Amino acid sequence: MTRIIAGFAGSLKLAVPETGTRPTSDRVREAIFSSLNSRLEFVGLNVLDLYAGSGALGLEAASRGASIVTFVEQHKGAARTCKLNCELVSRSHPANQNVQLQVHVQSVRQFLESTTSKFDLVFLDPPYELPNTQLELDFEQLHSALNAQALVVVERASRTGAFKWPKGFEAEQSRRYGDTTIWVASAG
Repeated sequence: MTRIIAGFAGSLKLAVPETGTRPTSDRVREAIFSSLNSRLEFVGLNVLDLYAGSGALGLEAASRGASIVTFVEQHKGAARTCKLNCELVSRSHPANQNVQLQVHVQSVRQFLESTTSKFDLVFLDPPYELPNTQLELDFEQLHSALNAQALVVVERASRTGAFKWPKGFEAEQSRRYGDTTIWVASAG
């Protein structure tokens, strides 16, 4: 079971795709957001959730006050699940607040090549099988879509090992949670 941890949609159960994704565990998501809470205020943020799957990372940010959350998921079944979860979270949203949740069914590369938006917080949770070299290409494309001092959070299999942050990113921390490692960098 995947659920929203905190905020207006706290404890809301989310659907997960039957195949093709690996949802971030509640324990790891809680650790990510605990770390982020000490660094930034979620209210008003423009958030990007790449390789979104069920959308749990971006929806957690929305529940905590992000104004706009954009989800990018190429797998059609996962994108349908993400849209369903967006509808669930939207229905639980207080009427006096506004949050925009947008799902794009396309590859990360296609999205990054075409977006004109600037983001404050980005989550990348690609399939563990995605080679680090591809992830590094994503970072290069992503940089032009970031606001100054934006944070980028990456979830990878611990066995994948370290990857290179390209110029324009400052690696800040990495933390291992069993077979998952979370990497955080800021845009310079």
